[in-house]
Amino acid sequence: MATLATLGTTSLLRFQKADPLKASPSPHLLGSLSSQLSGIKLSCNLPDVAPLKPISSPFTPLQPVARRVCPFTGKKANKANKVSFSNHKTKKLQFVNLQYKKVWWEAGKRYVKLRLSTKALKTIERNGLDAVAKKAGIDLRKE
Repeated sequence: MATLATLGTTSLLRFQKADPLKASPSPHLLGSLSSQLSGIKLSCNLPDVAPLKPISSPFTPLQPVARRVCPFTGKKANKANKVSFSNHKTKKLQFVNLQYKKVWWEAGKRYVKLRLSTKALKTIERNGLDAVAKKAGIDLRKE
């Protein structure tokens, strides 16, 4: 086995005798190292390690990101113009007023944490959570 030791600016390469009692290693366990300066090729026994796995992994889709859309009313951002004093128009987005709210669910006898618009909150207060969720096609048992 070869070891490389560096002392200041000089490098020493030490070789150790192989143990005659050990069986010869299989070719896939041999590692090789080649020097770029002198072209010397060295071989040494590598310790038993698990075979390397490829770096690339199979494609896994990304998790969906929470969008700025109300699940109950379907409200989403509105494209508008920001008009300056000089009447210069630049594009901007007017986002929905989404709030995290714990709402009492009478049928489930528990609170449900929802991210909904303030308009949906008013609709839930007026019509009830079950009616609004049923109309929007939302299953409250999952959340």
